[in-house]
Amino acid sequence: MSEHLFNVHEVNALIPKLELVMGRLQQRGAELRRAIEMLAAERGEAAADLQTSDIVEQRPELRPLINEIEQLVGEIEECGGQFKGLDLGLVDFPAEINGEVALLCWQFGEKEVGYWHALEGGFAGRQPLPAHQPRSTYLQ
Repeated sequence: MSEHLFNVHEVNALIPKLELVMGRLQQRGAELRRAIEMLAAERGEAAADLQTSDIVEQRPELRPLINEIEQLVGEIEECGGQFKGLDLGLVDFPAEINGEVALLCWQFGEKEVGYWHALEGGFAGRQPLPAHQPRSTYLQ
């Protein structure tokens, strides 16, 4: 089965949901990060060296928080988005740009998708959408 290629209008229609999910995800991610940093400090280790299994073993009360974060990422993926990063709140959507498969790139806080990048380009390779791509107008 081929992967669905999104158009700008489809992604823009998802943004209200993405804003809610990503806002919650960033909030819960910050809570988890603080808990992991506290655990790492107690153990005299770097937070990056802790595995999820270590975290849950030492702090089983964090399991619901981890589950919620996984569920929120799953909501993004169920929409067809590719979760790319919590800190910047990045979500990519496969699309056809200039006749090539590429990724529409949405960042938390943007009211509409306005950028894209090559499949291997990543955030650093973000470019404005070509002028012929219609962009939505929102009344607020």
